[in-house]
Amino acid sequence: MYWEQTAAMRVENKTSTFQDIKRGVRQGCVLSPDLFSLYSDIIMRNLGNHPGIKVGGQNKNNLRYADDTVLLAENKEDLQKLLNIVEEENRKKGLELNSKKTEVMVISRKQESPKCDIFINEVKLKQREHFKYLETIISNDGKTNREISARTAQAQISFQKMKTILTNKHISIETKKRARQCYIESVLMYGCEAWTISKQIQDKLEATEMCFLRRMLRIPWTAKKTNERVLNEANKRRSLVRNIRKRKRQSTSLGHVMRREKLEHLVTTGKLQGKRSRGRQREKITDGLATWL
Repeated sequence: MYWEQTAAMRVENKTSTFQDIKRGVRQGCVLSPDLFSLYSDIIMRNLGNHPGIKVGGQNKNNLRYADDTVLLAENKEDLQKLLNIVEEENRKKGLELNSKKTEVMVISRKQESPKCDIFINEVKLKQREHFKYLETIISNDGKTNREISARTAQAQISFQKMKTILTNKHISIETKKRARQCYIESVLMYGCEAWTISKQIQDKLEATEMCFLRRMLRIPWTAKKTNERVLNEANKRRSLVRNIRKRKRQSTSLGHVMRREKLEHLVTTGKLQGKRSRGRQREKITDGLATWL
């Protein structure tokens, strides 16, 4: 089907000259998704039991979602071996890894992330401290602080765009609260089911909520009104953190994860192999749920 394909541009009644299509999987072809899945599955089968990371006694060296693939390893030597296998199998199938779109990240508790030099065809891959995946920021410290800060900034931008409505003194505070919940909090709480919220993050979220409320009531910072007085004027209680807790508690995906008892369950409950690090252990998602419940 793919040999000698041509395409032309048509604008109203005029058609351009036909040009040959020489590269890529054809957009719109019903076979394209199946062919891609078939190729990627055959390529990744060659990784077999090569060393990755141990999760609950199971070896995992790759994760895949649609056309995105993550290779996992405990050290750069094993990671380079995995990448070499994928690169070789791609070449056999007539495919090519794009070094510009392939990046490396080391997840570590250290203040400074360890260096990890990985190469594709002698081209060194860029090492990132964080990247956005499925509209969520993944950080090299394994925390959600950067993602929550980014969500807070996006919510403030959304508030600024609706400033003429949310700060209009001719609109009732009840209407403005409903508009904020619909258009601002929905931006802020995207993906909050996967957040781990510390006391510091909770204080920041509550401060953001009060900032929005003060601007809606047109209360300047020079007024020196306490948060309790502002809440009384708005006839409202703090609700942002409570709504996040509610969404985490009622998350249907969490129920499926816990009942299936597969890889997602092991990761969520933190059952990773290895030695326990010194000092206070990080809070897990399940710790927060247990406290709130």
